[in-house]
Parts: sequence; C-alpha cells; structure tokens
Amino acid sequence: MSSLIEQAARRLEQLRQAGVDMPAATPAAASPAQRFIASQTPGEPPEPPKPVVTSRRVELDLESMAEAGIINPNSPRSEIADQYRVIKRPLIKNAMGKGASIIANGNLIMVTSALPGEGKSFTSINLAMSIATELDNTVMLVDADVARPSIMRMLGLPNGPGLLDLVLDDQLDMSSVLLKTNVEKLTILPSGTPHPRATELLASDAMVRLLEDMAARYPDRIIVFDSPPLLITTESRVLATHMGQIVLVVHAGKTLQSEVKQALGTIESCPVKLLLLNRASSLFKGGYGYNYGYASGYGYGKQEEQAA
Repeated sequence: MSSLIEQAARRLEQLRQAGVDMPAATPAAASPAQRFIASQTPGEPPEPPKPVVTSRRVELDLESMAEAGIINPNSPRSEIADQYRVIKRPLIKNAMGKGASIIANGNLIMVTSALPGEGKSFTSINLAMSIATELDNTVMLVDADVARPSIMRMLGLPNGPGLLDLVLDDQLDMSSVLLKTNVEKLTILPSGTPHPRATELLASDAMVRLLEDMAARYPDRIIVFDSPPLLITTESRVLATHMGQIVLVVHAGKTLQSEVKQALGTIESCPVKLLLLNRASSLFKGGYGYNYGYASGYGYGKQEEQAA
C-alpha cells in the first residue's frame, strides 16, 4: 500500500514539474457543531438565555374594599358603580381614539385635585376598578403621589418597588415591579422605594421618558395616575403636560372657586380636562365618606370666594 502511495506522490510531483495545474485539496465541510464552536470567541462561554420576568400577584380583599365604598366588580349594581359608569365612558372613548378627535396619549389619565383631602386617591381607585369591569379594556393604576402615597394603604397591600425605581433605573423591567391582582384586568404600579428627592424625580427627564414609553408600549391599556395636588407641588403640573386626559376632583362645599380656576390654569396644555364633583349629594355614604357627581365644566356664581 505504501509503495502505491509513494508512486502516486512521485507521479503528482512529475506532473507539477511538467506544468500541469493540479486542483488544491478541498477541506471537508464543517459540521454545524464545528461551525458553532468556531464562531465562539476563544475563552468566552456562550451568553446564557435572559430570564423571563413575570409580575408578582397580589390578592385584593374585595369584600373589605366594598365595605369602604370601593367598587367591587363582583358586586351587584350600586349607586356609586352607576356614577362611575357615567364618569368613565368619555374617558374610555378618548383613550381608545373613539372620541370627537384623536388625543395624543389619550390612554394616560391623571387624577388630581387643587388641594389635599379632596378624594383624588379614592377616585383613582374607583375609576380603575370600574374600567377593569370593561370587556375590551385593561387598566393599570399608578401611585404617582410619591411624596404622600396612599394607594397601597387604601388597598391593604404592602409597599414595594415601583414607579420611583423605574425612574432611577432605566434598565429595570417594568414587569418586575408591576402587581397583578385577582381583578383580572387590573394591574398596580406602586409609588416605589422611598427616595429623599422623590418629588424632583417625578419632574425629571427620566420620568418624561418613562411616561412616553408607557403610552406607546400599552396602546390598548388605560393607565390611571393618582397624582399630587396641583396647588401644592409643581411635579403634577409637569406630569400634566404629558397626559392625554385629566380628571380634577373638586370637594363640593369646601374647595373655593378661585382655587379651582387656579388649578385649571396650571394644566392648560392638556387637551381634555374633566371635573368630578366630590360630595355633591347624599346618594352614597361609604367608609371613606365620599359622594360623587360628575361635571364636564364649572360655573359657581358671582362671588369669587364662594365655595364650590
């Protein structure tokens, strides 16, 4: 065998010396495994797959919430539930682009007030709970009153990471701080880990980018923000410039007409502003003591300091 190989080698050398072109040896095709190994940088292991981030699930005590006057999606029809059906209808139409005109960021709804103690947090929760009963919409409730957060306390839930953590760390996945609830279409975003400059963070460029991302990422989801009072801090005014709709809660018989006008004057850039009159009647008396009516405008008589 070796003599045949040697003869073949001598013959090839003779042909080359005679000027005959001989084809170069063709390497065997690499297997898929060999190609994968060759593509890896020597000494560096392949990147591990990214873990799937899921939201934590929490259980709302719907019975206790109902006793406190918060809408329960499983409860029979009630006066306050009927009131919120009226309140939410134009908001949903605007959010889904079915109103008279298309509204930028229409799915971002800010609930606020002129002053503290007018019922904005209670309104935010009930509005979100009412929207969660819709067949075609989901809703996220955001506690954006970072200086005085109350959503988690009112819902009987422990505090945890949330909005402020997302503002501080743009690499943090929102799903990791969102809370899924036993109300199928309701998720909650807490105010987050307390921070000494919480109110400044709310007015930061990072917060603006987060709002824009939320509006674009969830076009089919309505996001309700419980925001600080307009006349106490400037952060809510910054938030208002990025909202599609604003619900201003007014305490009937307490809030002055001048205060309502001043609060409305701070949010001129928002395309949709609705007034919700709190304690307008005695139709409902719940644990929080709020009665709600709805108004799309305001007119309070001639005296400037007359109570609304």
